[in-house]
Amino acid sequence: MRRILITNDDGIASAGLYRLAAAAMEFGEVWVVAPESQRSAASHSITLHTTVDVFPRDDFPVPGVRAFACSGMPADCVRTGIHYLLPEMPAAVLAGINYGYNAATDIQYSATVGAAMEGSFQGCRAIALSEGAYPRHEVTDFYLRTVLAELLETPLPWGQIHNVNFPVCALSECKGVLRDRIVSRGTFYRDRYRLESRLPDRGLRLMVDGQYNEDAEPDTDFRAIVDGYVSVGVVRNIGL
Repeated sequence: MRRILITNDDGIASAGLYRLAAAAMEFGEVWVVAPESQRSAASHSITLHTTVDVFPRDDFPVPGVRAFACSGMPADCVRTGIHYLLPEMPAAVLAGINYGYNAATDIQYSATVGAAMEGSFQGCRAIALSEGAYPRHEVTDFYLRTVLAELLETPLPWGQIHNVNFPVCALSECKGVLRDRIVSRGTFYRDRYRLESRLPDRGLRLMVDGQYNEDAEPDTDFRAIVDGYVSVGVVRNIGL
């Protein structure tokens, strides 16, 4: 039976993680190693100079899943899962379902993508899955199993992952799936910083202040999502 390792960056208690684990049960034996709490925007960072604590989670709400909470980063979860917890190398690593898109230039910050990339580095088929940060999941839940069935059978070279983003429109408004999307050079939020307060010793306390944007190039992941499509594309390690 295919063994599947799942992680995320929203934490072990994320509803998106539960939904992905439930769907993945149809395709094999599922193990979850996920951060104990929120780790968004951690990219591909790993823990080197402190210990990583791992605890079994017998309360994981998807029956049949072996689950662990990890004190480290999402990439640590993949590494500890593969190198210590699982009895054998998994056939696939899934990361998600992230609460918030991971597309365009935001990919470089994404710990969801970072965790999937770690899976590829370790020699596994790897898929990152994300949806908009809204409490609407009908498109994701409708297409999720179809996308998994396809991509779990689609090999990629080492250092490459499939990256999937589900739009948050109504199912009746979703136009289907667009494959082979390239990574946009744009961004959903054009970031700037605002001054929150002045600190002693001339210090400044700043807060990121993103301005929402939907300008995107044709044939990109960003454009597909904005236009109401499920976006499927390949992300390559920057060094390849």
